[in-house]
Amino acid sequence: MIDKRVKNAKEAIEGIQDGMTLMLGGFGLCGIPENSINALVESDVKEVTCISNNAGVDDFGLGLLLQKRQIKKMISSYVGENVEFERQMLSGELEVELTPQGTLAEKCRAAQAGIPAFYTPAGYGTEIAEGKEVKDFDGKPHILEHAYKADYSIVKAWKGDHLGNLIFKGSARNFNHPMAGAAKITIAEVEELVEPGELDPNEIHIPGIMIQRIFQGEKFEKRIEQRTVRTK
Repeated sequence: MIDKRVKNAKEAIEGIQDGMTLMLGGFGLCGIPENSINALVESDVKEVTCISNNAGVDDFGLGLLLQKRQIKKMISSYVGENVEFERQMLSGELEVELTPQGTLAEKCRAAQAGIPAFYTPAGYGTEIAEGKEVKDFDGKPHILEHAYKADYSIVKAWKGDHLGNLIFKGSARNFNHPMAGAAKITIAEVEELVEPGELDPNEIHIPGIMIQRIFQGEKFEKRIEQRTVRTK
């Protein structure tokens, strides 16, 4: 058995260098690897390309990296909720590659499965399809999309064990699941780290073979991006 534990987020991100491509799980503020992102901010790594559904909000999540101009390029499907993200994109300070959300997820899943490319109808007839191969299937045009190539993938799970087996909780499973094992090295940040054998094998979402490093986060704010309450 290989014990994949590291002490903390700082140790987990060792090896991440300027100019690398990173996948970061989560959807908005739900299920994001908060401790790892904070460690990246403190590391002052720069010129990185981030693959993430969006960039959180201005003062939390990937928004913190944007504030310090540590991100060179964002590959995302959504720009909203982050004023600084929008400002940097419109001013030309930040490279942005907007991708349909389903395609973004599938490009991660394809990398995870070792599939180099796939065809999808999403984006045909738009700027997304410019310069890409088009092929008809059953009379419907599809564009060729290539799997992502990332140096590191950083995901957040509810529970994990020393071997790297992971269980996600609720909607936090979203992009964390397809990003686990989709890069050269995958770092797993978990809320609860348990001994091998404590997790029910029938409930494990990601097997440990896909994870290289795992640690238990110190604290999680778990902010609510858009709070909606019932009127009295």
